[in-house]
Amino acid sequence: MTIKGFGKYSALGALIAGTLALAACDGLPEMGGTPAALDIPEVEAGEISEATMKDVTRILSSDEFEGRMPGTPGEEKTIALLAERFEAAGLQPGNNGSWVQEVPLIEITGKDYAPLTIAGEGTAMALEFAKDWVGVTYREEAKTTVANSEMVFVGYGINAPERGWNDYAGVDVKGKTVVILVNDPDWQTDGLEGTFGGKAMTYYGRWTYKYEEAARQGAAGALIVHQTAPASYGWNVVESSWTGPQAYAQRGDNAPPLTDMNGWITEDAARKVLSAAGQDLDTLTAAAQMEGFKAVPLPLKASTSFASDFRSFKSHNVIGILPGAGAPEEYVLHTAHWDHLGRCTPAPDGDDICNGAVDNATGTAALVALAEAHAKAGAPRRSLVFLAVTAEESGLLGAKYYAENPVFPLAQTVGGINMDAFQVAGPAKDVTVVGPGKSQLDAFLTSALDADGRTITPDPKPEAGYYYRSDHFAFAKLGVPMLYIDGGEDLIEGGRDAGAAVAKDYTDNRYHGPKDEFNEAWDWSGVMADLQLFYRIGRTLAMSTSWPNWNEGDELKAVRDEACAASETGC
Repeated sequence: MTIKGFGKYSALGALIAGTLALAACDGLPEMGGTPAALDIPEVEAGEISEATMKDVTRILSSDEFEGRMPGTPGEEKTIALLAERFEAAGLQPGNNGSWVQEVPLIEITGKDYAPLTIAGEGTAMALEFAKDWVGVTYREEAKTTVANSEMVFVGYGINAPERGWNDYAGVDVKGKTVVILVNDPDWQTDGLEGTFGGKAMTYYGRWTYKYEEAARQGAAGALIVHQTAPASYGWNVVESSWTGPQAYAQRGDNAPPLTDMNGWITEDAARKVLSAAGQDLDTLTAAAQMEGFKAVPLPLKASTSFASDFRSFKSHNVIGILPGAGAPEEYVLHTAHWDHLGRCTPAPDGDDICNGAVDNATGTAALVALAEAHAKAGAPRRSLVFLAVTAEESGLLGAKYYAENPVFPLAQTVGGINMDAFQVAGPAKDVTVVGPGKSQLDAFLTSALDADGRTITPDPKPEAGYYYRSDHFAFAKLGVPMLYIDGGEDLIEGGRDAGAAVAKDYTDNRYHGPKDEFNEAWDWSGVMADLQLFYRIGRTLAMSTSWPNWNEGDELKAVRDEACAASETGC
């Protein structure tokens, strides 16, 4: 559960805040039923070993593994254990006879930052790094310079042809610095109706997309205006996440274009900059929320420079496969990240190992337990892939690397489930679905929930875009339908109050700290119920003949359709 990139487990705060009010929520997207065209066979419950869950979680989170930091002896021990347990479960090595996929990583650390200067007629403004703005480069260059770059306000920085929206229409931003608003144009809508799903954030609202689109448009620099409400986090989160070492998967051939510099600017600084250009942030924001918005050139030029240090190292994804009996070249994914933080800030008792028992030794153990259950049930029609990815805590890097360098073609990958941090809190009546209504996988989830007598708690804060902040999105972004399911909040013993208390206790006392440790007294019954749900979904997808797609109008459907059209096999 990554904090880098404002990641997944900041969702716990939203769950705590929102879980007691869910009964009153309306306008949330409905889960799909069973479209007539989808083949959703019935499957028997799996024989999933609680002993395996306990054993693998206990071992991975022991002090001997030193917190499972990539590139350390803890990684070597983790890989060896997973290869051993995957083989014992009945899997085959998933990467051409190897259990691992090498993931080349690079760490870029910016330094010697010059102020971000804004110049124009009668304007000479110097913005202080970290206080007023932050910026990084994704380029492997020792020196980054943005010099006298013309500035353009491009609204929300969205180019979405399927929604009839293009903030870059009629403007050339090549070599320029674009100023962008965070989130989607309709993020303030009360319900979920609108060009961009109302208050439910789409990928177009994420900062990652905005930098990608700016680069595609040829911009030299991209500055997102930080505002706490649409971002769903304060400037302190931006400052802390963007001012230290930044890790990335090394870029391969034919990689997408890059800007020279991506960054954020505080709301106060943005207001001053726009005022100097004779503009008003609130007025521009209102215009940017209207269909037909046109980018606004600003009579200003931006300049800055900084140096970067680089460190290259290698980590590994671990891959096992249970080959299908009928369609072995069609694949169903199960993913979880094996890494954690290594040694970290000591607890008061001096313990400095972030063991990561919940996050994510539990999810990694689930890969092994599900592999055992599927192998015991016999090979399904399609192949099942069990992928333990690295460097999630550094920004979803292992998942991103696999998705961009897949061992099994993405056009032949039916869909998948990601597992990240099982709360060991006893059984729940529900599961929390993040990003419901996006794909036809909802129908497979609904079928599994019906079989197990479980209910759904919808995403309590759809405007925060949590669907776009965990490992599964690396695959979804490239077209593969993926489910994002968290544990339930409505506990059988204690209801939603108890669920919220468990989440708060973990966040306050253990999350990303040395006390996320294995506890022999844990009640695993809720975890095992969740695993049974994941087993049913995976098994049903693997026995099905259908290729579930993204729903009409979803921003990811065009990517899937293009990949399928270019493939002679698979979808």
